[in-house]
Amino acid sequence: MNDMSPPPAAYAAIKETVGANGWLDAAADVEPFVTETRGLWRGECDMVVSPGSVEELAHVVKICADAGIPITPQSGNTGLVGGAIPHGGVIINTRRLKQIRDVDPVNNTMTVDAGCILADIQAAADEVDRLFPLSLAAEGSCCIGGNLSTNAGGIQVLRYGNARDLVLGLEVVLADGRIWNGLQRLRKNNTGYDLKHLFMGAEGTLGIITGAVLKLFPKPRRKETALIGAASVEAVQALFSRVHAAMGDKLSAFEYANQFSLGLVFKHIEGATNPLEGVYPAYALIEVSSLSDDDTTRDELEAVLGQALEDEVIIDAVVAQSETQAKALWNLREHMPEAQKHARASIKHDVSVPVSKVAEFVRTATKLVMDEMPGIRPSAFGHFGDGNIHFNLSQPEDMEPQAFLDQWDHFNDIVHDYVATLNGSFSAEHGVGELKRKDVAKYNDPVGVELMRAVKQAIDPLGIMNPGKVIPERSDG
Repeated sequence: MNDMSPPPAAYAAIKETVGANGWLDAAADVEPFVTETRGLWRGECDMVVSPGSVEELAHVVKICADAGIPITPQSGNTGLVGGAIPHGGVIINTRRLKQIRDVDPVNNTMTVDAGCILADIQAAADEVDRLFPLSLAAEGSCCIGGNLSTNAGGIQVLRYGNARDLVLGLEVVLADGRIWNGLQRLRKNNTGYDLKHLFMGAEGTLGIITGAVLKLFPKPRRKETALIGAASVEAVQALFSRVHAAMGDKLSAFEYANQFSLGLVFKHIEGATNPLEGVYPAYALIEVSSLSDDDTTRDELEAVLGQALEDEVIIDAVVAQSETQAKALWNLREHMPEAQKHARASIKHDVSVPVSKVAEFVRTATKLVMDEMPGIRPSAFGHFGDGNIHFNLSQPEDMEPQAFLDQWDHFNDIVHDYVATLNGSFSAEHGVGELKRKDVAKYNDPVGVELMRAVKQAIDPLGIMNPGKVIPERSDG
């Protein structure tokens, strides 16, 4: 990458390309784009550029490539690993690319711009009696381009898969400014490498996703939601096996929470109440759905839970009697990250292990961190059904927040080292970004790391696309 300062003419050309509404360079205007939402990272850049079309975006990238200007792609800036925080150069933000280009309910596809808000995509699918199943806490503000660039997960991975499983085609602006049009709407296409998978999960290090063909699904007619209290995470594991065996693809979500994480919600979130008779060491939130508008699915769920109660696998259970009650149960889960803020400083982990090892992971990782620091408060919750647990550590009550956060790398090593023994992953759905870049070298297969570097060199030889993210330095391993 060019180490010299970019010529002023390049920035003038960018401004001319996108027009007066397409760029910001005043410090106050740029600040929201260079600051991570939790305040853990703050970057810097010369300009925020928001092209009004794919062609404008491609022209801006070409200008940057010719001048050696680093580019940080950004959409909703809701990431949690510093992946959209710039270190100089320009931010190219896709917020003005927000058109839903086509909805085809017969082919069960929707073609969208990268800047479309996830919740708007869900609503557009609903209007044609279809479902776009990607669902996460930030869906009201995150954009689909960022979701795909990080291969987002969410609460329905168990049934529908990760973001990359919900895409048939992509449109991408490459690092030299060319536009790759891969907006295929086909479910079978054996014509060479499936290039779209290079860019999903690459976090903008290879190019900027500008459009996508998304899969739609038949809209469920009935959903049933239940909250379960259990004596241990092992009991939750046993319940998952029972529900999955009995209900198969009807099981759309199976979430786990330990007592501490749900207790914070009851204590600190206005309107949150405990619908169960008591407080328990472990909880499960279950959603099952059906294309039939009858009571069959509900009867099946109640039968499984009834037998689990009789067999003393679980202690307590409540099944929502209305859509309002179901929403209240889901609100408990969705407010866990917010509630944890009331426990002050938090060291976070977004890990995955084989589903059969989730209980073992929660039990052993909890012991490891508590042995290391008495008084530490693990908040374990997440997507039990696909093996993804957010294993967050709240500071001891009598400890200073910064002193605790200074131990971030140490506790990452403890947790991630243990995850590696279970053949798990240190990053399940939040991505790598800047936070976990060194972990790529430490835990990934070295041949795989070299292949990643080779792909990066081939597609972005100048190294201008999201520098400092995902790909580890050679000194890292």
